[in-house]
Amino acid sequence: MKKSILILSVALLSLSANAQHDHASDAAENATSKQMAPMFEDKNMGLAYTSYIQLKEALVASETKGAATAAAGLQKSLAAVSNSKSALGEAAKVAKAATLDDQRKAFVGLSNEMTALVKGSKLSMGTIYLDYCPMAKGSWLSNSKEIQNPYYGSKMLSCGSVKETIE
Repeated sequence: MKKSILILSVALLSLSANAQHDHASDAAENATSKQMAPMFEDKNMGLAYTSYIQLKEALVASETKGAATAAAGLQKSLAAVSNSKSALGEAAKVAKAATLDDQRKAFVGLSNEMTALVKGSKLSMGTIYLDYCPMAKGSWLSNSKEIQNPYYGSKMLSCGSVKETIE
């Protein structure tokens, strides 16, 4: 009887230790997979880029209202960025779009303009990925290598590939 209890105790301790080990491994993996947002030398460009990412994430999540709100915020941010007239016009198209499909169509032009602005700015730290979806014939900027397609959302979330790395 004592032998059985001892064996059971050792088995439970072993399982408990293994579960703790896996938990620690998962936490470390999550910490390294989440990348730090890039920072720009121009603070206003950094704010505009952050607003753009919020818009992209709303489109990924297929949130029409969230995308409209983020596009309006992007317009405000872009107003303080030099050479942003074209991007401002494209952001306005996204903000005024009535449907999610129209927002996504307008996002193609906005992404092209934001890419030009980002490439013309200096990063003080971090990396930006330029992703491309052949189905949508559109690009977008991202903080991570993981593809999260704003043009199709959950229908084709991983459609696309990293075309360029901006550092």
